[in-house]
Amino acid sequence: MRIGEVISQHLYPAVSRISLIVVIALGAGLFPADALPQVAARHGMVVASEPLAAEAGLGILKAGGNAVDAAVAVGFALAVTHPQAGNIGGGGFMLIRLAGGEAVVVDYREEAPGAATRNMYLDERGEAIADASMVGARAAAIPGTVAGLALAHKKYGKLPWTRLLQPAIRLASGGFPVSYDLAKSLRSESGLLSRDPESRRIFLRNGREYEAGEMLRQPQLAGTLRRIAASGPRVFYRGAIARAIAATMEKRRGLIRIEDLRQYQARLREPLRGTFRGDEILSVSPPSSGGVGLIEMLNVLEPLDLGTPNSFHSIRIIAETMRRAYADRAAYLGDADFSSVPSHGLTSRAYAAKLREEILQSRAEIPVQPGKPLPYESSETTHFSVVDSAGNAVANTYTLNGSYGSGVTVEGAGFLLNNEMDDFTTQPGVANMFGLIQSEANTIAPRKRPLSSMTPTIVVHDGKVQLVLGSPGGGTIINTVLQVLLNVLAFKMDIRRAVASPRFHHQWMPDQLVLEGWGFSADTIQKLEEAGYKLEYREHMGACEAIEIDTQTGWRFGAADPRTGGKAVGY
Repeated sequence: MRIGEVISQHLYPAVSRISLIVVIALGAGLFPADALPQVAARHGMVVASEPLAAEAGLGILKAGGNAVDAAVAVGFALAVTHPQAGNIGGGGFMLIRLAGGEAVVVDYREEAPGAATRNMYLDERGEAIADASMVGARAAAIPGTVAGLALAHKKYGKLPWTRLLQPAIRLASGGFPVSYDLAKSLRSESGLLSRDPESRRIFLRNGREYEAGEMLRQPQLAGTLRRIAASGPRVFYRGAIARAIAATMEKRRGLIRIEDLRQYQARLREPLRGTFRGDEILSVSPPSSGGVGLIEMLNVLEPLDLGTPNSFHSIRIIAETMRRAYADRAAYLGDADFSSVPSHGLTSRAYAAKLREEILQSRAEIPVQPGKPLPYESSETTHFSVVDSAGNAVANTYTLNGSYGSGVTVEGAGFLLNNEMDDFTTQPGVANMFGLIQSEANTIAPRKRPLSSMTPTIVVHDGKVQLVLGSPGGGTIINTVLQVLLNVLAFKMDIRRAVASPRFHHQWMPDQLVLEGWGFSADTIQKLEEAGYKLEYREHMGACEAIEIDTQTGWRFGAADPRTGGKAVGY
């Protein structure tokens, strides 16, 4: 039985305080890290949230492909086997670090259609229209995944493009057995999927819901993938697939048009760089807030004695750092191509020192306001990590935003479209679906990319890749990556323990400290309450898929997060 199933039986939706303490006190024993299989490999490693997709990537590595080739194969395979987040109708970020030292971010974040307007989700009174930015065709932004994977392959791939799509095509045409998790997910989102006739037909079989073990075949998606394999991204943005997207949009009253698809381009960006106790940290820059938030927090925490992991002292220091980083996120971050974003100020050592002094004197009940950095110079996501035999590494996070995105499937093409427009600021000061408050810098505009929390990250030690990681989880993503990094770099855990360790989260607003409902001692809980923290509990947060490399021996160690059904595979 999994952690989630144990907790859902004993902790949710509400229990007495005595029961809660018992569960938390026993939590550390619910999932000991030593129970996770040790996945070690001498040459290549793939860790993904769905086993068949991980195996697809490993097959590419064994066939002579490099890390980018394998990442492309995993990305397309997840679009088949993990439809709640894997996609060709969404977007994301790929962080690549080559063995020779070159590093780049492929930004394939979605963009607002040309017809999008600042107040498109508000009624005549200026109030947000319920679900308008989350459900249906008008919630969809221009997809970037196909362009992004193609750009990564063109610049850094090794094997032929057509070879990389073959695993996904086989899985779509021949089918695959529906896992327990997928069957449960489809049932839980049947309300969303049933709103769209194509989604209802494909994913709900017009009311005959899939049971675990049944085969899911997607012939229309297989046809789409064959077209992409044969013609590359052109067919998606200018050819038959583009026409299918535009026709579905017009029929469902969405905004994406052929011209929107024609103009879309994935972009190469410089990674955001920082350091932590001698190691180099590589992550993503805006329009993701992930790298800025991660490096800002690491700068604050670097010189501090964090004590014992998940102790009251450790949680308090880290939670107060989270509060301030997320307050800054809400105030300053957006698409740097459209507005001035103070990335350098927020990640400066001088600003970190100011925050650190404030944190050391802070109390939980004192409100936190966004800081004043130096002058200017988004729950359903999935992450996978890849390292090849040469030492090239890829950390890729991509998404449909909400589970199954907008719920709209492109007619005749078999794939779901995102609901990424909800990651824009529909109303300044009003929270999005993840409870995140957004800034004026993130308001809707044509061709603009919405602010993201995706945080694919690579750590380099003495010139060699040491860690490759990232996570889904909406607003919790940055804090999940932070805690796994700290577990390895500060608390000296191996990657299994680092990933399996219980997590907590503070995002400034709402002003509450969220804990996973296991693994924290009753004494720690009591001290946090006495210190004034408003505690909330979740079954789990994030799903970090990570690789650690012993930079002395070259051995690779993979850790798939036990919170989900992922897999680490290597050779």
